Amino acid sequence: MSHIQSGRDLFLREMRQLGVDVSRETRDQLEALVNTLVRWQKAINLVGRTTIEGIWTRHVLDSAQLTILVPQRAKSLTDLGSGGGFPGLVMAAMRPDLDITLIESDARKAAFLGEAGRRMELEKQPKIVIGRIEAAAPAKADVVTARALAPLGQLLEWAQPHRTDNAICLFHKGKDWKTELAEAMKDWDIPGQPFNSVTDLDAVILRIGAYTATSVRRRQSKGRGRQDHDGDLPRHGAGRGRRASPADRPRPPGQCLDQPGRFKK
Repeated sequence: MSHIQSGRDLFLREMRQLGVDVSRETRDQLEALVNTLVRWQKAINLVGRTTIEGIWTRHVLDSAQLTILVPQRAKSLTDLGSGGGFPGLVMAAMRPDLDITLIESDARKAAFLGEAGRRMELEKQPKIVIGRIEAAAPAKADVVTARALAPLGQLLEWAQPHRTDNAICLFHKGKDWKTELAEAMKDWDIPGQPFNSVTDLDAVILRIGAYTATSVRRRQSKGRGRQDHDGDLPRHGAGRGRRASPADRPRPPGQCLDQPGRFKK
């Protein structure tokens, strides 16, 4: 059995541990994505070359873990900088009810996204927007995602026109997520929670609610006087500081590191 095939079996086990039963149809769609990516990777760099053998855990599982964080009531999802289809195409397979928009500025990668979507035989083909995120027409999605794209502050700026008023953002962040969060909070008031990544002990998924620019919040607070209190929560605990495969993860998958609330400055 190849490393890629064994990775698929590990992916299925890990998804069951998350409480998600991946149907045969969805598995076949994800296999089509992986097979298409492996072929295209020979011509264009869609993912890191050293991550191909571990694609099912490094990329597919890392994307699919968002499934438990996306509200069931959500109707649309926009993925910023979709690249190799992670997490956008994975979510199109895991949540076939969603209207998916993939925004990608590289025309070659956008062509891959279109080809992969067709080969996956998705129930709903995603809308592919070729262009820069800040120049794309507002998508107004219920969920906005981004993975390995930009610092948090930049992501919040890019995501703002592409979200509905009650949308959530799901951003993959690595070991420096606390530094990025502290920097972003200089410009943004950010309600949300960090969730453990199931693939990396140093990483989190930031689930962010209806955020606003701090300048807007200051104006609103001034207008209301001193009666407004946010009930800010204490800071979350320190990270574990080491990487691990899903097999030796000591923490519950997808565990929230803090209570709902605004990240405290």
